[in-house]
Amino acid sequence: MTFKDFQEKIGVSFIDESLLEQAFTHRSYINEVRGTNLEHNERLEFLGDAVLELVTTEFLYSKYPEKNEGELTAYRASLVNTDSLAQTAQELGIDELLRLSRGEAKDTGRARYYILANSVEALIGAIYLDQGYDMAKHFIEKSITPRIDQIIEKGEWIDAKSLFQEKAQEEVGVTPTYETLKETGPDHDKNFTVGVYLAKELIAEGEGRSKQAAEQDAAQKGLEVKKWM
Repeated sequence: MTFKDFQEKIGVSFIDESLLEQAFTHRSYINEVRGTNLEHNERLEFLGDAVLELVTTEFLYSKYPEKNEGELTAYRASLVNTDSLAQTAQELGIDELLRLSRGEAKDTGRARYYILANSVEALIGAIYLDQGYDMAKHFIEKSITPRIDQIIEKGEWIDAKSLFQEKAQEEVGVTPTYETLKETGPDHDKNFTVGVYLAKELIAEGEGRSKQAAEQDAAQKGLEVKKWM
């Protein structure tokens, strides 16, 4: 798929196509391919994350007037988490357009999911800069927010930390604890790795762009490891 094909697919015709190219350019590519005039996508990702949060918050606030803040927060977290955004990226064919180092290109595991999710946020940032808020909102409401019905139907919005604590207390009589194992990235774009423990046993590790998100990820994986789903 070409960049032209992609623009036709998402219904956005970029004025400055270099923004679209930048959205799909990973830092590893810049480090490996010297002499390119391209920038990596981290600044666009930072911008797109903020736009995505505002649009999804506005969407959920309007769609569910009877829901409280806690439920709306859980819905939003499920809509914009790594798995949801990576799935969006795969459906749109972003994987074919990513510019990665040779090493990153070979990785098909969890690390690729984070790259895909980040690329969606960078794409939103690029659309916002090139076309404005309304077009970015249109893209999000076409490609991301429709997932909410399936998320609610499958119960994927349920707070994983609360559920893991409830199950742990029921099954083994222990309250889970969380410990930050690693922090990477610059201050404006941190990534956290958090471990969830039962007593002194490490059950699972989670990652996220905040400690709270990493704890939720760890709890979700803990539920899967313990088969408490």
